[in-house]
Amino acid sequence: MKLEHIGIAVSDVKAARDLFLLVFGASPYKTEDVISEGVRTYFYDAGSVKLELLESISPDSAIERFIQKHGPGLHHLAFAVDDAASDYERLGALGLQVLGDAPKPGADGKIIFFVHPKDTLGVLMEFCGDQLPNF
Repeated sequence: MKLEHIGIAVSDVKAARDLFLLVFGASPYKTEDVISEGVRTYFYDAGSVKLELLESISPDSAIERFIQKHGPGLHHLAFAVDDAASDYERLGALGLQVLGDAPKPGADGKIIFFVHPKDTLGVLMEFCGDQLPNF
């Protein structure tokens, strides 16, 4: 398992993109809407890990609720796994609160699930594997 990306919730995506351009000299290599989650993602290559800006595109999205409660900033750490379904079951069996009924399609062609931050030292953790062919 390795760190795959760091998710950062933003309330002003233009300012965030301008900052990344200023600091890193980079624009996103990929932008994608995940309609089911009400989010637009902007992926940046940061060497061995990606940075993902998360912009709410729905007033009732999890990202919008996060920003309203905590403000913009670090949202989650995402870890690459070989088999998201297997890890979903394994972590649930260990007593961790996995969110959702099963892994689901996410951004960047991945199948994903999250573990509640109350069980992971206050940090929301995402686990992402390669997309399954039947999604």
